[in-house]
Amino acid sequence: MNDLDVLDRLLAPEGQTLLAELRHHDPSDELAAATRLRRDHPADLVSAALGQAQLRQRAVAKFGADAWRMYFTPNGVEQSTRAAVAAHRAARLAALGVRTLADLCCGIGGDAIALARAGIRVLAVDRDPLACAAARANAEALGLAELIEVRCADVTEVDTAGYDAVFVDPARRKKTRGGRIFDPEAYSPPLSWAVEAARKAPVAALKIAPGVPHDALPEDAETEWISDGGDVKEAVVWFGAAGDGADRITPGGRRATLLPAGDSLLGAGLPDPEPGPVGDWLYEPDGAVIRAHLVADVARQVDGRLIDPTIAYITADRLTGTPYATAYAITDVLPFHVKKLKALLRERGVGIAVIKKRGSAVEPEELRKKLKLGGGRKSCTIFLTRVAGAPTMLLGHPATDPASDPATDPVTPGP
Repeated sequence: MNDLDVLDRLLAPEGQTLLAELRHHDPSDELAAATRLRRDHPADLVSAALGQAQLRQRAVAKFGADAWRMYFTPNGVEQSTRAAVAAHRAARLAALGVRTLADLCCGIGGDAIALARAGIRVLAVDRDPLACAAARANAEALGLAELIEVRCADVTEVDTAGYDAVFVDPARRKKTRGGRIFDPEAYSPPLSWAVEAARKAPVAALKIAPGVPHDALPEDAETEWISDGGDVKEAVVWFGAAGDGADRITPGGRRATLLPAGDSLLGAGLPDPEPGPVGDWLYEPDGAVIRAHLVADVARQVDGRLIDPTIAYITADRLTGTPYATAYAITDVLPFHVKKLKALLRERGVGIAVIKKRGSAVEPEELRKKLKLGGGRKSCTIFLTRVAGAPTMLLGHPATDPASDPATDPVTPGP
């Protein structure tokens, strides 16, 4: 029984019955569940249903409750866009006036679903027959089949003329040995092909890895880095001269968008601010801001400076609210010294520490073991970093959590 036959049988009434029974399946109880279900159903169908149930459980993190109605392949779960990110991109396309779109390399249809929900009619194309079958099943299961046409074809041979926009999500994983592909020209299809296809469309969006080198980005496009809950999920290269206001595509622009709030910062091309001494406040920029090279823009917002020319921490003398960085009140600036840190935390009754690093060779878990925290009721945030080139420890607490302040006089800053 090949993979397409497996999916067909899962879509049939008996398969649907099995999937419904496995809705709350506990993976640790798989053997007992398989034994029980095989009394009334064919063994191979039970195995297929168990496999699909496991994929659905993994997909909940990306698709929420929709995952329990959808159909997945292992690659589909791994490579699909998180629903919140796909919805943001679809909303921007809709705001740009897109009503019809060719979704190239659609996979199991995650982006097509978000696009259809935004009112866009989608041609979803992929060369993998199983992915296409899953995409059709997902469109049907979620009531979007009238807006999503799925076509199994080589995306390089599809005529996208007549569509308002093109969206391309090239494969970025190795087929044989696993792992991610970091060279954009090793994408399938290559980034250079996707860029040329995008330039032929009125509006286009290309999904790429967030770690893409800036010198690989086309100068006639805007690139947007998107984080969700603080985790950088992807970068999108936007083509076209459409839109106005906040949704307008800015050729050559660099943008950071933070979900779920949706705050979006378009860079002004500022030079890095001059470094200076650590002030009362430290700002940790969101990862999307850092990837987009917009730390200078946030520093301007908070009237801040860098603590070191090579470190993406901003410091300031007063607290200024910004959605693009997390602020911390700094109580201590110390040269790196484990024994002194351990004694200071014990003296202050600190039993809980959040340890962050940037520009330090010390691993947080390694330091945690050496500190041997425990017993104290107070908490503290420790930054392992460099200040003016010197290994340094910064102690403090989130600006939104004053109760965690060690509540003692700050130690005199070290050299």
